[in-house]
Amino acid sequence: MMNHTFTYKRLSKDDAVLLMVDHQAGLISLVQDFSPNEFKNNVLALSACGKYFGLPTILTTSFEEGPNGPLVPEIKEMHPAAPYIARPGNINAWDNDDFVNAIKQTGRHQLILAGVVTEVCVAFPALSAVEQGYDVFVVTDASGTFNPVTRDAAWLRMQNAGVQLMNWFGIACELHRDWRNDVEGLGALFSSYLPNYRNLMTSYVAMTKK
Repeated sequence: MMNHTFTYKRLSKDDAVLLMVDHQAGLISLVQDFSPNEFKNNVLALSACGKYFGLPTILTTSFEEGPNGPLVPEIKEMHPAAPYIARPGNINAWDNDDFVNAIKQTGRHQLILAGVVTEVCVAFPALSAVEQGYDVFVVTDASGTFNPVTRDAAWLRMQNAGVQLMNWFGIACELHRDWRNDVEGLGALFSSYLPNYRNLMTSYVAMTKK
């Protein structure tokens, strides 16, 4: 029997906000469920998606002056005009009024969220946002933690609350909707962060120039 109760809530570049939470130099060293290079590539790919699609982007850090360290500089360089909330101590970013107000000021209701570590810096604000009526999309491969056990438990907790789990590539495709919107632009985005996709685009460019 078909289930007619499900509603496919697609990401829309006109209603989405990108939240980059605690991608800090110190905290990233805790990530063990991805290799260091793979994880940083995924984080920068998601950041680049925000820039490519023109999404309002909000950056936040936790206790920068302590061992957590500063935000990864490449993210700030991609979004120099983005609100930057350096939380003095709030572990859950949603407990910080400046962070929540920055989201509210966008007038948008779809939150694309990634951070370090998954079960705390991602799960806590994700659950808080769902409680407040937002649609939350957690980017699994741009969020990291100690090991797959803690990650999977966090994913399950969020999913049970209604959070949608996606990877950065899926996020980009759902926002773009149709290749005909911009083949070269989307292809360039993918090629920058997916070496195998670069081969596809090289082949495509060669074919179209014949």
